[in-house]
Amino acid sequence: MAETQVLMERLEKAVIRLESLFSDSHRSIGMECGAVNGVNGGVAPYVEAFDRLLNGSVAEFLRNSKILEGDVKIHAEMVRAAFQAQRAFLLLVSQYQEPHESEMAVLLKPISDKIQEIQTFRERNRGSKMFNHLSAVSESIPALGWITVSPKPGPYVKEMNDAATFYTNRVLKDYKNSDLHHVDWVKSYLNIWTELQAYIKEHHTTGLTWSKTGPTASTASVLSTLTSGQCLPPPPPPPLPPGPPPVFDTESGKDEATTSRSALFAQLNQGEAITKGLRHVSDDQKTHKNPNLRAQGLPVRSPTKSHTPSPTSPKNSPQQSHSPLLELEGKKWRVEYQEDKNDLVITDTELKQVAYIFKCNKSTLQMKGKINSITIDNCRKFGLVFDNVVGIVEVINSRDIQIQVMGKVPTISINKTEGCHIYLSEDSLDCEIVSAKSSEMNILIPLNGDYKEFPVPEQFKTAWDGSKLVTEPAEIVG
Repeated sequence: MAETQVLMERLEKAVIRLESLFSDSHRSIGMECGAVNGVNGGVAPYVEAFDRLLNGSVAEFLRNSKILEGDVKIHAEMVRAAFQAQRAFLLLVSQYQEPHESEMAVLLKPISDKIQEIQTFRERNRGSKMFNHLSAVSESIPALGWITVSPKPGPYVKEMNDAATFYTNRVLKDYKNSDLHHVDWVKSYLNIWTELQAYIKEHHTTGLTWSKTGPTASTASVLSTLTSGQCLPPPPPPPLPPGPPPVFDTESGKDEATTSRSALFAQLNQGEAITKGLRHVSDDQKTHKNPNLRAQGLPVRSPTKSHTPSPTSPKNSPQQSHSPLLELEGKKWRVEYQEDKNDLVITDTELKQVAYIFKCNKSTLQMKGKINSITIDNCRKFGLVFDNVVGIVEVINSRDIQIQVMGKVPTISINKTEGCHIYLSEDSLDCEIVSAKSSEMNILIPLNGDYKEFPVPEQFKTAWDGSKLVTEPAEIVG
C-alpha cells in the first residue's frame, strides 16, 4: 500500500507539471502572435482566463473520463479538441479585427466540425453501455456556439447545460449507489458549463468583441501567420444557435393534421389486427441481404442533430432530398426518410439489436420479436407498433407520434416532443414514462376491452414546505 501511495503522488506531480508546461506553451505562442500583430503585451486577459478554465474544470473532466475508459474516454478527447479549437478562435479574436461575414463562416468551421464529430460519435454508439454519458455531452456541446450569440451568450450556455442534465440525472440514478466514479464524472462535466457561464459573465457579457487594432481577420491572413510558424492554427468554429421549431402556418394544415391523426388512431386501435395490412419485406428487398441494392448508392451516413447547423451552409440553401432507407447496419436497424409508408415491417429482430428511426413522416412501422431499444428522432405523424423492448423506447424532437406496445417495455422516454399517444398492453402497465420539454402526451390503458386515456401532466406547482421544495402536478381546470 505504501508503494502504491508513493506512485500515486509521483503521478499527480507529473500531471501538474505537464499542465504547467501546456499553459506556458500557450502563453509563449500567444506572445509571438502579439508581436506579429503589433500587440506586445502577450495574450489577452480573457484568453488567459480561458486557459485557466481548460487547465481546471476541463482537465478534471478529462481525468474522470479516463477513469471510466471506453466510449466515455474517446468522447472526452473529442471535447478536449473542441475546447482547444475554441481557445484558438479566442486568440484570433484578440489579435485581429472582425472579418467580413463571408470569411466568418470559414473561420468558424473548425469548431463546428468538432461539435459535429462529437454528436456523430454518439449517434453511432447508441448500443453503448455509456449511452447516457454520450448523450449528456452530445446534447450540451453546442454551448460552444456562444461565441456567435449576442447580446446574451451566457443564458444560451445555461440552456445547453439544462439539456445535459436530462441525461446526467439518468447517470446519477444508475450509479449513485454503485460506482461513485460516475458521480464524479457528472459533477466535473456540469462544472465546465457553470465555469464557462462565469467566464462569459466576466469577459464577454454582451458577446464577443474583436480587436480594434491589427489587420482584418481573413483566411489568407491567418494562413499567412501560420506558415511563418508564429501562431496557433485558425480557431475552430462554434455552431450557430438552434433554429426555431417547425411551424404549421395555415389553418388548412391544422385540419389536415387532425384528419391524419384520427386516421392513425384508427389504425392503432385495431390492436393485433393491424398486422393484416402490413407488407412483408422479403430478403431481396433488404439492403443488408441484397448487394444490388447497396450498389444503388443509398445514403449511409448517420444523421446529425438538427439544432447544430453548420455555419458554412448558406441561409437559404435548398432542402436536400434523401432516399428512404430500411436496413440492418451491424446491430442497428436504420429506418430513415420514409414518407407515406404504412406497410413497413421488420421481423428479423434479435435481442442485441437496436432501432433508430429518423425523419419519417406519415408512416407506420411494425417491429416483431424482441429488441434492445428503439429511438424515434425528428419524425412527424409516425406510428410504431412493437412486441417487446428490453431497454428503452425514446421519442426525441418529434411531433404527432403514436406508439402501441403489444408486449412489454420497461421505460418510454419523451423529450422535446409535441403530441405523443402511447397505447400500453396488459403486460406493460408497469412501464415508466419519463418526459421533458414535451406537450400533448397521453397514455391509453386497456380497460374492459377498450382503452381509457390519461393525460400526462404538463403543468406543475412548487412550494416551500419549510425544509425543501415540493413539486406536484397542477390540477387541470376544465
